[in-house]
This record gives sequence, structure tokens and C-alpha cells, in this order.
Amino acid sequence: METKEKRSKLITNEIRQYSGSEAVIDALMQEGCATIFGYPGGAIMPIYDALFDYKKEINHILVRHEQGAIHAAQGFARVSGKTGVVFATSGPGATNLVTGLADAMIDSTPLVCITGQVFAHLLGTDAFQETDIINITTPITKWNYQVTDATEIPEVLAKAFYIAKSGRPGPVLIDITKNAQLQLFDYQGYNFCKCIRSYKPKPEIRVEAIQQAISVINKAKKPFVIFGQGVILGNAEKELQDFIEKAIIPAAWTIMGKGAIPTNHPLAVGMLGMHGNYGPNYLTNECDVLIAIGMRFDDRVTGRLDKYAKQAKVIHLDIDPSEIDKNVDSTIAIWGDCKESLPLLTDLVSNLYNEDWLTEFERKKSIEYDALIHNELFPQMGGITMGEVIQVLNELTKGNAIIVSDVGQHQMIACRYAEQTTTRSNITSGGLGTMGFALPAAIGAKYGAPERMVIAIIGDGGVQMNIQELGTIMQFKPDVKIIILNNSFLGMVRQWQELFHEKRYSFTDIQSPNFVQVAKGYNIKGKQISERKELRTALQEMLNHSEAYLLEIAVIHEDNVFPMVPQGKGVADIVLRKKDI
Repeated sequence: METKEKRSKLITNEIRQYSGSEAVIDALMQEGCATIFGYPGGAIMPIYDALFDYKKEINHILVRHEQGAIHAAQGFARVSGKTGVVFATSGPGATNLVTGLADAMIDSTPLVCITGQVFAHLLGTDAFQETDIINITTPITKWNYQVTDATEIPEVLAKAFYIAKSGRPGPVLIDITKNAQLQLFDYQGYNFCKCIRSYKPKPEIRVEAIQQAISVINKAKKPFVIFGQGVILGNAEKELQDFIEKAIIPAAWTIMGKGAIPTNHPLAVGMLGMHGNYGPNYLTNECDVLIAIGMRFDDRVTGRLDKYAKQAKVIHLDIDPSEIDKNVDSTIAIWGDCKESLPLLTDLVSNLYNEDWLTEFERKKSIEYDALIHNELFPQMGGITMGEVIQVLNELTKGNAIIVSDVGQHQMIACRYAEQTTTRSNITSGGLGTMGFALPAAIGAKYGAPERMVIAIIGDGGVQMNIQELGTIMQFKPDVKIIILNNSFLGMVRQWQELFHEKRYSFTDIQSPNFVQVAKGYNIKGKQISERKELRTALQEMLNHSEAYLLEIAVIHEDNVFPMVPQGKGVADIVLRKKDI
């Protein structure tokens, strides 16, 4: 085999003998991939052997579990805007990616996962560590493909990166048999994929749709913008801000869209959803024109569809035609990239300033603040609340940190209260709701944005699902700050058991190890606190520490997240207190 020095720079018009594995690594180099998250095994060993010669060019992060690899790649992709790359072996290595693939699919995260597979002649024989990963992952990938011949590798990987990142992003899985990894072939270079026949990731925007939408919008008395992650994925943050500022329209975000505009923007009115803010949820059913941008009308946002915004004309901007009219019928659909469609609307939109309408959001905000936010963020008695942890963190970070939250009550609190001044700062598992997401995703986020502070907010249940990734932190030393909000419960499930199942706490009380001692075993500094007087000092100590740090905070044992849209209710049925359910 040639040495790396002889093959490091490939002349694209020169034919050379490359192995399939070398072609894989060259594809990654050409795509600008500098970080891979993975775990080696027998079926992918030839690719790892080829990677050995590129340790300086490509940083491989050896995780402790393949699920950790794919969640780390998600965190990397979400903060960097690049495609995350994952390596895993066949059989259990590949199947351990399934949860992350499903998560990335529903949250539109661009990934290229490369799995090893048994020799082609063994396919279908139940060979050792053989699993039909193609059929397993077909419903949860944007595209997948099995390579059995090395000559396919350059074209297939070019397609993989193109499909993963273009249009509505998503995960792609490429399964490569071991014989294809070892096979030598005449390699003629890597050609970037620029188009695929019949695949139109960026449709041409119809001028008539823009004109129809403007005709409706400019007549609005109570216009309302709701936006999702599509704005961030389309790099259309400035275009969104320009639109709402010219038209003077209040705007609310989905969990995944948070941060597209600063949370303290004068026209930002809060978060939508089951545990979102009172005003934007309630007033969805009072607006006359609802402008939905890069969001998919998830059930957690809409509540009962038959009671959702029935009075409003709906303008829906989305790059994915399958989302238009899927859940909520649109009056006018604008199919296309919102980075291109929003400026067209901005050029034509009028100043729609309505003081009474804007004041209504302020009034609802005051009601919510007095009823619960003040006590959540600034309690004077009792145990530490999750909200006050986030509030003190806001004061110390000035809203400049990347917040990676897991799934549960702490997630809702973090998404409700964390201030964010910069896009790509709110990283969480939205559509799938994957416990165990945050710790590996925070590791990946740090590699995606090494210059930024990364803080993982995790519950005592979720952290134990991928706690082994503390080993990844120990070995590679990413400066990740970990806050465990410990209420000794699977909090969100317990809340539902309290509210809807007569406090029958069926297997939601959870015992945990001494997390600080566990962290110490991984050479990670940590601290436990339970008193309010310790909170600010402990958070500051964590932030000042030059390496990874774990802070465990004992919070109120039985606390609930409000407001809440009870299941089966409409968004206008949002309640502020337990007694109102």
C-alpha cells in the first residue's frame, strides 16, 4: 500500500489504484470533514486502517457507545451548520445508530453515517454481526444505500453529502461491505455532486404565491409570525428579522426555532407549544393572518387541530412540500427556501403596526409573569427551582452560551427561560424527545463551535442513559460544562402522573449514583449543591473552570412545569396553574 505522503494530494485527472477505504477517506477530505465521531469494529476495520494515516487532517473522536457518536454528530451539525459524520461497524454497531437516525430525521439534522458490513458473499446468511441495516433504517433516513463494489464509493458518497445537506436536511446512511472496503480500483478522483435527476431540493419560488400572500398580509389587522428551525437551517435569520421589523409583526418560535432572532428582540413574544408562553399560544387563536415560516405544525405546537387558528388565514413558507397542508390547511403556500422567499415578501410588505395587538401580547406576558414566572425565577423560600438556575445562568453568561438540553422538565424550563442572543445556541431533541441526547450532543457541539461556551442541562434520569460518554470527555478533553438538575424523579412523567393519574407514581422515582464521584472517576471536576445561597458561586466556579466540569444541583422534588396545554385541548385552553386543569 502506498504511504500517505505519496497519495496525500490526488490529481483528479490521474488514474491511481485506491482501495475502497482510501476512497472513503479521500471523499471526507474533499468534503472538508475535519471531525468524525465513531467506534471501530471488525466490519469497518479497513476504513479505520485508512484513517490511521490522516490523524492530523481528520480528528476522530472515539465515543463510548455508537448512540453517543450519532448524538455528538448531531450536536456538531446543529451548531456548525456542517454535516456531521459518523463511523460504526456492522450488526450492533449499526443498530445502535437507529435512535439517533430517527432523531436526526425528525429534527432535520444533516448527517452522513458510514457503517461497515460483512463481505458481500455473506449477505443474507446470518453471518456474524450481519444485520440488514438498509431495511431497518429506510424509514428514518433521507437516503440510504449499500455499497458492494468499491467503484461506487466516490459517486455514492458525493450523493450522500449532497442529499444530507441540501433542501430539508436529514441523515443519510451508507453501508459498505468489507470486500468493497478492501477492493482496489482505478480511482479517478472525487467529483462533488451538484444535482440528482428528479431531486429538487431548492424549488423555484412562484411569483404568484408571493403576490397572493402579500395581498393577504397587507390587509391584516392582527398578523402573527410563528417560525421554526427552517429559518436556522436556511441561514435566513437576518431575512426573518428584516421582515418582522419592516412589517412590525410579533413573532414566536417553536422549540427548534429558538435563537433565530434574539430572545430579547422587541418583537419576540416567546415560545409556542405545550409548555410555551401564555401569550403566543392563546393569541394564535385570535390573529387574523398566521404566517408560519420553516415550521411543521407539530402536535405539541397546535394542540387539537380542530381548534387551532380556525379564524386565521394561514400563509405557510416551507422548503418541504410534504409539510404543506399536512396538519394545518394553508390559505396560501410558498414552497421554497425562506432565505429567498422572505426578502420577496419584505420588499412588498406594508407597515402593519397595531399598538393594541402588540399590547395584547404584553398584557398576556404580564399575566404569565405574575402568575408563575416571577416565583419560578426569583423564589424566596423553599428549595432551588429549575427556573432560578437558568435565570442565574443567564445573568452570568449574558445569553451568549450554547445550551444543550436533554428531555424532560428541565428541557422545557431551559427552552422557556434561557436567554439567547445568537443563532444555533439552543440544541435539544425536539421531535423524537430522546433522553440521553444532551451529554454526547454537548460534546459534539463543542467540536462544532470550539470558541463558544457549551453548557449541557440534563436531568438525573436522562444523564444516566449515556453517562458513559464522560469517558469521551476524559480522553479528548472538550471543555463542556454539565449541569444535572436532580429532583430524584423522572420529572415529566411524574408531572403527568400527578395531574392526570391521581398521583399514582408508577416507577418514576429514580435513585442515582453520586454523580460527582462518578465524574471524579473520569478525572472530571465536580460539585454538589442543594442550598440557594450556594447557587451563584457554584455556577460561577463552573464557568470559570478551564476544563469540563459537572455541577449537580438538587432542585425541588415535586415541581411542575407551567403553563401547560393539557393533552386533547386547544392552544387557547392553556392553563397557568395546577388548579386550572
